[in-house]
Amino acid sequence: MRLLVLLSRVPFPLEKGDKLRAYHLVSRLARKHEVHLVCLSDTPTAPEHLEHLKRFCSSIEVVRIPRWRIILKLLAAAFSRLPVQVVYFHHQHAQRRIDAAIERIRPDHVVCQLVRTTEYVRHRYALPKTLDYMDTLSKGMERRTETAPWYLRPIFRLETRRLIRYENLMFDQFDHSMIISAQDRDYIYHPSRNRMAVVPNGVDMEHFRPETVEKRFDLLFTGNMNYPPNIDSVLFLVNKVLPIVRKERPETSLLVSGVDPAPSVRELARRDKLITVTGWVKDIRSSYASSRIFIAPMQIGTGLQNKLLEAMAMRIPCITSALANNAIGAAPGDEVLIGETPEDYARLAIRLLNDAQERERIAANGYAFVRERFDWERSAAEMERLIVG
Repeated sequence: MRLLVLLSRVPFPLEKGDKLRAYHLVSRLARKHEVHLVCLSDTPTAPEHLEHLKRFCSSIEVVRIPRWRIILKLLAAAFSRLPVQVVYFHHQHAQRRIDAAIERIRPDHVVCQLVRTTEYVRHRYALPKTLDYMDTLSKGMERRTETAPWYLRPIFRLETRRLIRYENLMFDQFDHSMIISAQDRDYIYHPSRNRMAVVPNGVDMEHFRPETVEKRFDLLFTGNMNYPPNIDSVLFLVNKVLPIVRKERPETSLLVSGVDPAPSVRELARRDKLITVTGWVKDIRSSYASSRIFIAPMQIGTGLQNKLLEAMAMRIPCITSALANNAIGAAPGDEVLIGETPEDYARLAIRLLNDAQERERIAANGYAFVRERFDWERSAAEMERLIVG
């Protein structure tokens, strides 16, 4: 089958969740099918990254969207019924490029990742189409509204309503739809949402595996550190949880590792000598391996937290929220520890820091859980069944 896959970003390197999902699913689909990749990009793409993707893609086309075009479109977003998430990525010059690619490739099926890309193909009713919602953008925006400054809340509420409407509309205009977890599927408002296929992420157990190295940090958080839910989580951890932990363990250290740290995240390291903010690292495994405990007190956001799967795969004990764990389904108290209040997270962190045997018990159970449940091969096979029918 000839597949055209439309993405809102070039899926390499793997520093963001949507890239990770696209890369692993597409690379496996390419073993049996002819995959043509079309990616939008608002930044230059390194030639070596494209060369890497050419190992398994029949063709790759990157449609560059200059920032000045984006600014002009966003200024007009107030007069559009489309969500800002869609307006940001949809441009007429890109539409012409994608139309030409479809005419040239003549795909048997089109796969779109995220509703950000669907405007480009939604009117091609004769073309079989699958939408990977990945997660529920409307629910993520709704949660951000709750913690946003008062002057942004009306804008976020409007964007939430637009996203709900648009997500429902795309459900009806695509032949198939898939999403990352049952929790996210249930956040979709469409009455037929149960028809959506749940295709979870996997974890590369050959890449992320236990390493025996010196533990230089007590606590670890990883992720795209310019992503609002991750920023919110780290600020919650540092401002509300860490002070309680340090009442009992004054020298508790924290490593924050991930691409593009926001200024508020960088500031944490400047004011506290026991907090390290790395920014992008060449190999994120070094951050996992050098830390005793992974802690992700996610308060907002949707989707499946790849960071938790990776930490478990590297046999690191994990503490997180019920919100994050609901998408994964680990057994609380055995495979993962669940907090809610700052006092909860602090108590769990102190418990693990003080008890090496308990750290090993949670780590071993989490490792076994991820090894059994999260596999990219299985996820790609589920996606292929959906597309091929």
